Amino acid sequence: MTVRARIEAFIARSQDQVFLTREFSPFGSKEQVARAVRGLVHDHQLVRMGHGVYARAFTSRLSGDPVLYNEGGFIGAARQALDKLGVQWQFTEAQLDYREGRSNQIPVNPVVRIKGRFRRKLRVGKTELRIER
Repeated sequence: MTVRARIEAFIARSQDQVFLTREFSPFGSKEQVARAVRGLVHDHQLVRMGHGVYARAFTSRLSGDPVLYNEGGFIGAARQALDKLGVQWQFTEAQLDYREGRSNQIPVNPVVRIKGRFRRKLRVGKTELRIER
């Protein structure tokens, strides 16, 4: 079984929507894993969110471009990535106000509050996670 086939099987069995490259390390060397993941990104099975962070994707029927496959959209995938990276995050004030019924404005921008250090950029296409401190 090739490294790519092992990674595809791992993704198919997994309930997660976001994957880190270190999760694929048991399947081969760094170079083999990188080559396999690049192939999956090229075939629109994964989309790159940031350095070492990938999410499930599918090909759009309308544009033919890769589209993030996540029930929670980009913000849900970004939160799952932060959880996997071990970064503690919180909802912003606007999100808390909406969730608790104090506001009718739906927060549209993908923003999270993070305590501590986090330097990575998480993005898919033109949508990027913004960080409040």
